[in-house]
Amino acid sequence: MTLARVPRTMRAAVRTLPALLLAAALAACSSPPSHFYTLSAGDASPDAVRSASNPAFLIEVPPVDVPPQVAKSQLVVQTGPTQVQVLEQERWASLPGDEIRRALSSSLTQQLGTIDVYGSPYPERVPVYRISVNVQRFESWPGSRTLIDAVWSVRAVRTQAVLTCRSVVSEPVSGSYDAIADGHRRAVQQISTEIGAAVRNLAAVPTRGAAVTCPGSTTGPAAAPASASATKG
Repeated sequence: MTLARVPRTMRAAVRTLPALLLAAALAACSSPPSHFYTLSAGDASPDAVRSASNPAFLIEVPPVDVPPQVAKSQLVVQTGPTQVQVLEQERWASLPGDEIRRALSSSLTQQLGTIDVYGSPYPERVPVYRISVNVQRFESWPGSRTLIDAVWSVRAVRTQAVLTCRSVVSEPVSGSYDAIADGHRRAVQQISTEIGAAVRNLAAVPTRGAAVTCPGSTTGPAAAPASASATKG
């Protein structure tokens, strides 16, 4: 039986294949790790959970709208007035709109001693306030600032009284990405404080014939009285 002779170039390729595979594996192992950030401040305190067992009113926090250019898992940072950079290794734990909604829900339920019933059935007799948030700017400037510009509304589900306001919050930050996440976290917390004040004000007025204005740190028209017609949202 005659054995075919393997060309020298093929023998050399076979000998170097294990080394190439090892080099590829090492390269994969040495690729930069990803870092994940969240806007949630942490779990609710036991006192806040207990106070929400029999709330005077409920809230609904629907999904939050954010600009399309930042609606992605990667952090998007500003490098100039018209330039951004998408950071592949620096990522949000979930999409920014989800992060903002979760942080707002957690903060508001603790502030107001209530429950977020979005997507869940709730008793007919309990007042419900729907909180809608549209983020128009969500900017990250490393070594400078973070900025959230949001238009939000609080609507009494039963009476359709609605208060629409705008919050613009800028927070100074250092050059680290942890600082950027923390700056946005502080901004969301401030916005939630303003929304919480609006919910309290709307819940405190008589059910008909009264108007409520936005908190002092925000801008917007007075709330439509409960007896006025309102566009459903």
